[in-house]
Formats: sequence, structure tokens, C-alpha cells
Amino acid sequence: MWCDNCLLLFPLRGGAIAWGVIIALYNIAGAVFLFNWGIYLYFIYQEPQIYGGIAIGIAAVAIVNIVALSNRSYIWSRVCKFVWPFIVVISAIRGIIMIVQLYRGRDKIVWECENGGQLWGSDPESGPRIANMPDGVCRPGWSALFTVFIVAILVDLVFQLYMLFLNWRFSKRLEHYRQMNGPVVGGYYKA
Repeated sequence: MWCDNCLLLFPLRGGAIAWGVIIALYNIAGAVFLFNWGIYLYFIYQEPQIYGGIAIGIAAVAIVNIVALSNRSYIWSRVCKFVWPFIVVISAIRGIIMIVQLYRGRDKIVWECENGGQLWGSDPESGPRIANMPDGVCRPGWSALFTVFIVAILVDLVFQLYMLFLNWRFSKRLEHYRQMNGPVVGGYYKA
């Protein structure tokens, strides 16, 4: 094996569990944001729900990976090792589409901000509003919002790639060292 601890920011198993918790939490938070307020940013029907559903799927795989790492499960680590590349590719495609669609809808988002957070396409003088766009979205301006989304999507991809690496590294450790016996049965390096 080339190096047992190369590219590890934390201890392998505990660090991978912590990394998985971070991925699960921010994907669940992103999904909740998209389910509740995605209609103010994405204007094709069901588009925010699709993006939020993918985020929930990513969180689910991260949780399965956490459980696999916690139990030192060879089978579930292999399942996650198989699934993570697909998740990363799907997430990259989703990220590109989200950025393009957000850029395409910039005029509508600016209109919403100029009309007090009213949903695009509705009449601003139509009476009481049931829901408004969150103030934090309009306050920094369009360029800051666009930059934050791009950075968040790139961080998401980097975190997922590192989780893919951690899971691969843990699986390799299980494969290479499963034949070793403990100190009671002849030592760790039985010839």
C-alpha cells in the first residue's frame, strides 16, 4: 500500500464519520432551503424539489456511510464505495444545471427583490402575501448571491470527493488488513 495516512485531515475512521455528518447536515439544510424557498430562485415547475431531492439522496448515502464506518462493515463500505462516484457525478451535473438556471433567472430574482420579496409573476398589489422571499437573499444583491451559490456548490463537490476518498481508503484498509490476527492469536503480522 502506498501510504496508510496520506491525505488524511483526521484519523481515518473517526474523521470519515465526522466528515459524513457534515455532508449529511449541510445537504439536509440545503434541501430544506430548496423545498421552502427554492421557488423564489428557480422558476421551472418542480425544479427546486428535484434539486432538494438530490440533496436528500446525498445525505442518505452519507448517513449509510456513517453507519458503515461506525460498524466497520465491509459490505456497506463496499456499497458506499460503489455509490459515491455516481453521487459525485450526479451532484456535479446538478450543480452545473443549478448555476445555469440561477443565471438565466437573474432578472426574475431582481424583480422579486425590487417588489418586496413577492413571488415572480404575481401581482405586487394583490393584497396580503402568504410567504415572501427571505430578506437575506435580497440584501447582498444579485452578484453576491450568485457567488455564494457557486462557492457552495464547489465546496459541496470537494467535500463529496474527499468523502469518496475516505471511504475508498477505509475499504482498502479493511481489505488489506482483514487477514491479520490480534495480539492473542500470534500477533499482527503473522507470516
